[in-house]
Amino acid sequence: MNYLQSPAVRVGLSIAVATGLYGVSFGALSATSGFDLWQTMALSLLLFSGGSQFAFIGVVAGGGTGAAAMTAASLLGIRNAVYGMQMNALIRPTGWRRFVAAQVTIDESAATASGQTDPGERRLGFWSAGIGVFVLWNVFTVVGALLGTALGDPAQWGLDGAAVAAFLGLLWPRLRAREPAAIAVVCALVTVVAVPLVAPGLPILIAAAVAGAIGWFGHGRPEEGLEPDVEPYSAGEAGR
Repeated sequence: MNYLQSPAVRVGLSIAVATGLYGVSFGALSATSGFDLWQTMALSLLLFSGGSQFAFIGVVAGGGTGAAAMTAASLLGIRNAVYGMQMNALIRPTGWRRFVAAQVTIDESAATASGQTDPGERRLGFWSAGIGVFVLWNVFTVVGALLGTALGDPAQWGLDGAAVAAFLGLLWPRLRAREPAAIAVVCALVTVVAVPLVAPGLPILIAAAVAGAIGWFGHGRPEEGLEPDVEPYSAGEAGR
């Protein structure tokens, strides 16, 4: 079987290339934030969640504790647990594949699989995107870490703003209704107010608590905001 003839594989690999290249920015920012090459590689290999990785190094670089950094990273990684339950039902991995599937269940692999109607294509899309992103993200993390050490001060090149840009990139596709947009604005204001008042790492936790309270007492759809960030197919192309 020629896997490259599969629409899901083509989409998965294209997403993998685009996402993997972004690993350069993480590696560079991590290196310039004080993490050595091995620590940077460990974050990409083991944590393997872009938003969570940026949160972790951002909190530590700002002077926050390891506990605060891990809590912030975990909050951003909750969505992957939700994806995992969905992918387990769609992909049905068995044996050792379940452990691999758990590691590569991210926005991109979940979105590629969910965009297919054929069970075989779902599996091909999931694995091609998941493994593709994992390999390329780690390769370009190393490249970025080596470049970041050579670049020196992150402020000189604007790398200190990469984490903010990453968070905005993750957030923007999710603001599909007025209620999520309103929650995002409220949490942003809470964070701005909290930054000069509390220790590094705590503002994002306070904002998360505020978002949780709004969600608990709100009346939006329960699944709103849990959709994958990437929609590889439009409605008219999903059946191809």
